[in-house]
Amino acid sequence: MIEYDEIDRRMVLKLVYYGPALSGKTTNLLVLHDLLEREGRGDLMVLDTKDDRTIFFDLLPFFISAPSGLKIKVKVYTVPGQVNHDATRKAVLQRADGVAFIADSRIAERENNVESFSNLEKNLEIVGLDIEKLPLVIQFNKRDLPGIIPEEDIRSVWSPTGIPVFMASALEKRGVIETFGRLAEMTFDSIDRRYGLQENHGLDKAAFLEKLSLSAQRA
Repeated sequence: MIEYDEIDRRMVLKLVYYGPALSGKTTNLLVLHDLLEREGRGDLMVLDTKDDRTIFFDLLPFFISAPSGLKIKVKVYTVPGQVNHDATRKAVLQRADGVAFIADSRIAERENNVESFSNLEKNLEIVGLDIEKLPLVIQFNKRDLPGIIPEEDIRSVWSPTGIPVFMASALEKRGVIETFGRLAEMTFDSIDRRYGLQENHGLDKAAFLEKLSLSAQRA
């Protein structure tokens, strides 16, 4: 449910990082923020809570101007992973335009991943979003650790769903840009189908993605 002000010609895209506690949601955004070009990124607001690190505020507030004069802002949020913060998860998910689910690759965390993804499905329904239509990517983080789920097992489970899946180690800065870039691309396609960003506003998809993700690789 995109935030769009037709009079002010202003559009705000909201991307949400979801997943179990300590799966690496905040680390993903800390690394992403560090990689992005300094003139294009906003202040990073991090709140440390008991046994979790949560970002409640908008991040990476790019302002992209289309030839039509439309201005687009991108916000990125994380949700708290702990069960007792479920009300906050729902609040953050409201009006989300895309979601990255960050799973923990360790075998010991398999059940927590399943419970968290089920919680995502339930909360999306509660806030009125259709998981079948919402841009969604999955990242299996912490691939640098021992005792992880084999990649072939992960892909055998998720490939039939058609959801893009990425292997990552946020601490080693692997897979962070790829995850964000694919989510940004899917979100652009979704909004383009509804508002005609390319046809009606002259906003080139490649230029949009360059600003959000590819440029980060050169920073």
